[in-house]
Amino acid sequence: MKRGIICGLAVLTLALMAQSLPAADNVRIRLGTLAPKDTSFHKTLMQMGDKWKQATGGNVSLMVYTDGTMGGEGDMVRRMRLGQLQGAMLTVGGLLQIDESVTALQLMPMMFRSFEEFDFVQERMRPTLEKKFEAKGFVVLFWGDAGWVRFFSKKPGLMPDEFKRMKMFVWSGDARAIEVMKAVGVNAVPLEMTDILTGLQTGLVEAVPSIPVYALAGQFYGPASHMLDLNWTPLVGATVVSKRTWDSIPPAQRSVLLKAAAEAGEQIRKRARQEAEESIDAMKKRGLKVTPVSPQQLKEWEQFAETVYPRIRGKAVPAEMFDEVQRLLKEYRANGKAPAQ
Repeated sequence: MKRGIICGLAVLTLALMAQSLPAADNVRIRLGTLAPKDTSFHKTLMQMGDKWKQATGGNVSLMVYTDGTMGGEGDMVRRMRLGQLQGAMLTVGGLLQIDESVTALQLMPMMFRSFEEFDFVQERMRPTLEKKFEAKGFVVLFWGDAGWVRFFSKKPGLMPDEFKRMKMFVWSGDARAIEVMKAVGVNAVPLEMTDILTGLQTGLVEAVPSIPVYALAGQFYGPASHMLDLNWTPLVGATVVSKRTWDSIPPAQRSVLLKAAAEAGEQIRKRARQEAEESIDAMKKRGLKVTPVSPQQLKEWEQFAETVYPRIRGKAVPAEMFDEVQRLLKEYRANGKAPAQ
């Protein structure tokens, strides 16, 4: 009789304790991005969130904040460190606030001749970069890019010297890019990305390096109605979560979440590259004028970029990462894999 009472009390005590504890697996991830609402970037993130919720029985939920409502990318990184956000989809401009090694994928203009070259280099550098991010307290869910950066300007421009005379937008959080552009004679004007349209309308800036999708969504192809058809550099990004949040998810569920994230990253990469050309066509119908680049003019741009590299190596991009990109490109091209632009 006494033993039964003791067992009953033990069960009751455990039940009361269980009621007082929060669900161990209930993880809510608030994720910020500059991507506009209802774009393919936003929709793909939402689809990933649905997969997460379904795979974990509702234990992991994702809330996406679009249009820079959580501030610029630097603000998002700070919010993640403070626990106000748990994740963010960032370009290199934001990612370098976590670890500067990532600049090797983007702050090297005209280093990559094709997407095939870029994909080869990124895939081989990915393990090293992800270890560096984890050591800083962040887990990379997936990498991606949004196509080639082009130059949009208020007046037509063709050669480097013409763009040097324009007031060029540079993201205010990217001190390295600002220093490099000023060093090569570019009149860099630091602004937040959300201020591009106003800057163009007021004359504060006259040219913007941007992907076509963002130029269309941000409506700044109106005041900046000229685009140079030159592949300057891929716009690289990654979606990250704080390691503290990631570690709170049961290990058995993480592999499932990563699988869904990898699928989202691949979808964003493919769709973004396709949308780049679609966006250019859409803007041309609305008045955008595209300036073509001849093979000789392309060669002059490449020579200009090469004069910038000594100012980039060891300054905008860590020397060892700069050298690794060049080594990998040399390996790729030595194997006869050098597709045309």
